[in-house]
Amino acid sequence: MAAPSTPLLKDELDIVIPTIRNLDFLEMWRPFFEQYHLIIVQDGDPSKVIKVPEGFDYELYNRNDINRILGPKASCISFKDSACRCFGYMVSKKKYIYTIDDDCFVAKDPSGKDINALQQHIENLLSPSTPLFFNTLYDPYREGADFVRGYPFSLREGVPTAVSHGLWLNIPDYDAPTQLVKPHAVMTIPKGTIFPMCGMNLGFNRDLIGPAMYFGLMGDGQPIGRYDDMWAGWCTKVICDHLNLGVKTGLPYIWHSKASNPFVNLKKEYKGIYWQEEIIPFFQAVTLPKECTTVQQCYLELAKQVKAKLSATDPYFTKLADAMVTWIEAWDELNPTGDVAAKLPNGGVAK
Repeated sequence: MAAPSTPLLKDELDIVIPTIRNLDFLEMWRPFFEQYHLIIVQDGDPSKVIKVPEGFDYELYNRNDINRILGPKASCISFKDSACRCFGYMVSKKKYIYTIDDDCFVAKDPSGKDINALQQHIENLLSPSTPLFFNTLYDPYREGADFVRGYPFSLREGVPTAVSHGLWLNIPDYDAPTQLVKPHAVMTIPKGTIFPMCGMNLGFNRDLIGPAMYFGLMGDGQPIGRYDDMWAGWCTKVICDHLNLGVKTGLPYIWHSKASNPFVNLKKEYKGIYWQEEIIPFFQAVTLPKECTTVQQCYLELAKQVKAKLSATDPYFTKLADAMVTWIEAWDELNPTGDVAAKLPNGGVAK
């Protein structure tokens, strides 16, 4: 799929990339990314020079920049973990965000054409979601799809889409028949259902849900890593459900060529693997009061409940809950007019 001459949302979308290495992978994405603004969040040693291919419009932040901009509140931004990407969400001034990892490449559709993942995310975000009633033809707003018989006409307008969660292929791990039968569909995740969000191929409406996209405390100095996107996904979905916003998953695919070591990853993840058996029931049961009508209010209430109900699992959750509050304080300092309520449907009143 060729990129249009003037791409969709060219001046309304930032691409956020966390990295510790030179960004040679952007060459493959050049036809699709070159006209957009990039925010690069450099993890690890701030003295290392990250090389970005010529021709891209970007700003780059390292740990020294994060400390300078946020001061003491920089403690809420993870170090030595891709969770640092959420700093890019905070400093962006655009309505939409697309975030991608530096080990993700352009996938091909069954006909062999390159998939413009960014364009598909934008199409997902610009069309409504249907969280209140499942459509068995998946996303009814996609070309060639529609609402099925029995779908309530009163719900066919849908709700605004806040999140577009893309998937991935790892071509060496799939044989050709498997690649061909991978589902090429988009669906809305039903209200009341949480999901495992992956942050490496993700689009969202920053105006609608940005303050909830905090990737937690992970990595250096923390007992857990690689659960940053999961945490953000659980929090975001609970808040989207409360504020009557939609989350889509499915297309677009990217090709993920994993750069990390699985044995190192297991060491980072093992506590999360145990803890999630308590974390997931917490998010499945959590409710937010109707008085919470903005994303910030919802998130602060969620932080309060995390501290009250998960701290017994491990003292880490007390620290995480405090960091969630710090994150919102830092977000509001950098985005002083960023009261999300004014941009939510019905003034952000919970349904």
